Amino acid sequence: MPPCTKRGSYKIGLSRSVCLMGLSLDLNPIEHLWDELERVCFPGLYGNDGLLPARWQLRYSGKALWEQLLSSPTLLWLAPRLGLDTQTAMELLCLLGAALSLAATVLESLRDSLVFLFLWIVYLSMYQVGQVFLYFQWDSLLLETGFLCVLIAPVTSLRGWRAGREHNPVTFWLVRWLLFRLMFASGIVKLTSRCPTWWGLTALTYHYETQCIPTPLAWFAHQLPVWWHKLSVVATFTIEIAAPFLFLSPLRRLRLGAFYMQVVLQVLIILSGNYNFFNLLTLTMCLSLLDDEHIYFWLRKKYTPNPNQGSSLWWAGFVVEIAVWALIGFGTVTWFDLQINWDKWTVSSRTVFTFHQFNQFLKTVTFPSVWLGVLSLTWELVSSMCACVEGFFKRFLGTVQWTVFGAAAVSMFAISLVPFTFIEYDSNASVWPGVRRGYDAVSRYQLVNSYGLFRRMTGVGGRPEVVIEGSMDKVTWTEIEFMYKPGNLSAPPSVITPHQPRLDWQMWFAALGTHTHSPWFTSLIYRLLQGKTDVIELIQSDVSQYPFHQQPPTYLRAHRYKYWFTKTLADGSYPQRWWRRVYIEEFYPTVYLGDTFLESMLSQHGLKVQCIWKVFRPLYFFHILLLAVLVPSIEHGVDTVEVQRERHRIACSQHAHGADITGPNVSREASGSWVCFNNTV
Repeated sequence: MPPCTKRGSYKIGLSRSVCLMGLSLDLNPIEHLWDELERVCFPGLYGNDGLLPARWQLRYSGKALWEQLLSSPTLLWLAPRLGLDTQTAMELLCLLGAALSLAATVLESLRDSLVFLFLWIVYLSMYQVGQVFLYFQWDSLLLETGFLCVLIAPVTSLRGWRAGREHNPVTFWLVRWLLFRLMFASGIVKLTSRCPTWWGLTALTYHYETQCIPTPLAWFAHQLPVWWHKLSVVATFTIEIAAPFLFLSPLRRLRLGAFYMQVVLQVLIILSGNYNFFNLLTLTMCLSLLDDEHIYFWLRKKYTPNPNQGSSLWWAGFVVEIAVWALIGFGTVTWFDLQINWDKWTVSSRTVFTFHQFNQFLKTVTFPSVWLGVLSLTWELVSSMCACVEGFFKRFLGTVQWTVFGAAAVSMFAISLVPFTFIEYDSNASVWPGVRRGYDAVSRYQLVNSYGLFRRMTGVGGRPEVVIEGSMDKVTWTEIEFMYKPGNLSAPPSVITPHQPRLDWQMWFAALGTHTHSPWFTSLIYRLLQGKTDVIELIQSDVSQYPFHQQPPTYLRAHRYKYWFTKTLADGSYPQRWWRRVYIEEFYPTVYLGDTFLESMLSQHGLKVQCIWKVFRPLYFFHILLLAVLVPSIEHGVDTVEVQRERHRIACSQHAHGADITGPNVSREASGSWVCFNNTV
């Protein structure tokens, strides 16, 4: 009998292959890093003249290379040893990752465990230096999914051994478990946050106009009646809280039903909002709920039907499935008091349970959901172990692989319980201390993470927006328009999925607080006053569209406004503008180069530092000495200094004893030499 890659009686080889193809595309740095960071965003965000230069994160601490890699796992530590600076090394890694990812998307033979391992390391390397611009939940989700691909994908050296596949259902199950954690937590946190809009079922009356970067369809969705918005929130709770339990069911039709519920939700989000690659990644993960038979049904190809169809066991499963769907429907109607008004053709809804009752429900289901995961994983382990293969050697090889990958799957499941149970305190406290220690040991690698999207609805009462203005004479002011975020009242919303303009997203977060909560904003103001092209391209990729492309502004300031979608007119026609706005307050005062306030903000946030020494290699000592004598300053503001052996000895001693080095730009450059920086940002 040939080896099987199956879930129960249904094979999953094709669904697994399609899922890996989608995930290899999701891991493409062109989609997430290169297209954003090199063409537009890379130099502006992380370059040497960017908002938050990546080299700041690679601080020399006198540690050996392996210690640096352990403390901050990124391949960029190798850049100086290869004669590269940090920016060039990031570009090179992105190119290599992009080439491999595209090749793996097209060629099945390259969807290999080692290829996915390299792609994961590339993204982890970028994540470690990405700072606030890469600290989104979907970046963590991509890293966790990428590491699961290492376990799911076949190993090249074993590709010819057909016996080496019994672990496939076990490792593929981890994607389902991740999908369960993602969706269940995203539904739960909306209610545990006590956000009045989620509890009042009115969140979507604000969501479409207050989300970071809406699409044009969001304007039309915002015009829908309130009862429809409330019913949509009820459907969201059902899809995110109840349906995820079906992911772990051994019954096929329950999983298929849950799959289509998730597809509907994700597609609607894509149509109404620009959430980059997140929804596409989630849809790819949903493929783990399918089997080959269903994919063949899509392709209208012949497939082998379930041999148990029509048996008493099949009918028993069918009855259970009907009962489960009936229970979900009854619970939804009861908990949200759904009532149909046949005269008006509307559906009324309201939350009939209290916060205390919900907390009791959460305590009741969180820990049992862990045991449901244990049972589901055990089912996959036992089913895979019982897979039969011919021959002693192939059986032995299959058993060894099943043991290794089974242990890896159990370990990943165990450490994932720590972030999963963050949603409920008592359950989290019950996690075995050994599991918690294991989670702490690997947390820096982002193998497992906690999730919970849209916890609270922001922008109630109008979406805050920061508008930057520039002037040459402090009399005439010109607004600086961003490519994607709302600004111009007549400009239609953008459609940019799967691209994520990282600066536009952070401008949305900045508007929710003060500028002191977003230190990078001061860096943005400073770079615009300097007229740095790399940063200008973050705002307008076509620099000619930037109002001060010929000469940097002398003065800059920022104001906070509140924006709302316009509404359809009384006669049902559409208004000429997409937005309306009201001035609220000053966000950032008027500043200029050399301004006292600007200088103090740069210093306060550690964006301006004085002479910073770096370790040198003896072979380059005379090189740097010669440069220091002949060149008064080099690119990026390197000051000339008198290089003395005594100062080297003292500085080396300070490094060796862990002396604190103030400022963010202590980094290894290509020469690895001592360089004195007088760098601002």
